[in-house]
Amino acid sequence: MKSILAILFGMLAGAGGYTFFYARGLSYLSNDPQACVNCHIMREQFDGWQKASHHAHATCNDCHVPHDFAGKWFTKASNGWHHSKGFTLQDFHEPIRIKPGNAAVLNANCRYCHKDFVREITAHRVLKDEELYCVCCHDNVGHGPSR
Repeated sequence: MKSILAILFGMLAGAGGYTFFYARGLSYLSNDPQACVNCHIMREQFDGWQKASHHAHATCNDCHVPHDFAGKWFTKASNGWHHSKGFTLQDFHEPIRIKPGNAAVLNANCRYCHKDFVREITAHRVLKDEELYCVCCHDNVGHGPSR
């Protein structure tokens, strides 16, 4: 019985290790935007980012993951799980869409980096936070013109 469990564990670990290697898993732990185009579906977003105004100032992680240590790694792990599941089962939405939790992170990062510019807007607003969504008006700054 122990040998069967050891064989099954070895097969699972081997398949997991190979998948991690094949999918360039270590690259997702970096801050390199090239990691985002490991999957072909992100090519349009990456190409748009290279043409956008934020290209010289922000990487994917600067906008799409929280800046605190725990939030960053929790978000990376959560996104990694959802991306792995989506691409393995081919059950992702196309064209790709940002999910509400990730949109909240994006918006918080916009407001964090541009706090000096938006201080008066955020201090005196009468709108709810979800109504003050930066990319509603500034949709081309992160990923460039859509066409």
